[in-house]
Amino acid sequence: MGNTVAREDFEWVYTDQPHADRRKEILAKYPEIKALMKPDHNLIWVVVLMVLAQLTAFYLVKDLDWKWVVFWAYVFGSCISHSMTLAIHEISHNSAFGNSKAMWNRWFGIFANLPLGLPYSISFKRYHMDHHRYLGGDGIDVDIPTNFEGWFFCTRFRKFIWIVLQPFFYAIRPLCINPKPISRLEIINLLAQLSFDVVIYYLWGGKSVFYMLAGSVLGLGLHPISGHFIAEHYMFLKGHETYSYYGPLNLLTFNVGYHNEHHDFPNIPGKSLPLVKKIAAEYYDNLPQYNSWIKVLYDFVMDDTISPYSRMKRHLKGEVKQD
Repeated sequence: MGNTVAREDFEWVYTDQPHADRRKEILAKYPEIKALMKPDHNLIWVVVLMVLAQLTAFYLVKDLDWKWVVFWAYVFGSCISHSMTLAIHEISHNSAFGNSKAMWNRWFGIFANLPLGLPYSISFKRYHMDHHRYLGGDGIDVDIPTNFEGWFFCTRFRKFIWIVLQPFFYAIRPLCINPKPISRLEIINLLAQLSFDVVIYYLWGGKSVFYMLAGSVLGLGLHPISGHFIAEHYMFLKGHETYSYYGPLNLLTFNVGYHNEHHDFPNIPGKSLPLVKKIAAEYYDNLPQYNSWIKVLYDFVMDDTISPYSRMKRHLKGEVKQD
């Protein structure tokens, strides 16, 4: 199904990523943007409410027929779960309590992780900081697919399967590209998560645990919100490395669609990124952008010139510092 795409390797570039230079230029012109570099304390209450919503759902599905458990896992649980991964993304940037209380953010991330069913928060933070510092860095940025993914998922049908299996590739890719020693916080994240899962099983049974895990897997796979995985950095237009999305799903995703703005100012919480775009409109209005993540998924599968290879990749120079 579908022809093999023409691309046979990543787009290797030998320039630095554009975000640091643009940040410097924007701040020189609009120094008032520095006032937005502060924590979003409302994030704390939003996350608490999301955890409570999922706990309520775990209770409500415990006696349903399996078909309804699956239905609600996809229709409701998947949206909350994917949204929570993006809340964890915000927390990884210390947006909840600020940089002065970094450990508060780590503990809060572990709390936010609980309704996902699988430990995620601490490992994500370690690798995500590399993604910002060394965007596209060979052997460092695990957001870049492996050579196997680029080589194998090269037809329309295989690209569709690749989208369905996104959670698997995001989990296994760091072990292939840039394995790191397990940290103490990762062990705590794992033990807290296993304890939570056991408690849910003990209280409400297997259907609640299935709903929790299925919602996470389905929400990160073939799902409208998952269009952001591809929209952010896959090169639909040659020479453009990062793309923003300005559609309504930003309301569920803490404005992660404002991705050029986020990479330019990673220490500004998602709620303030639309204001960054408004203040520095001339820097963002003419950059390539999307209004539909569903269309991004469709175009990725159907466009035979796009594949997991459609990423900019760079050899890093000088000293590399990782978390």
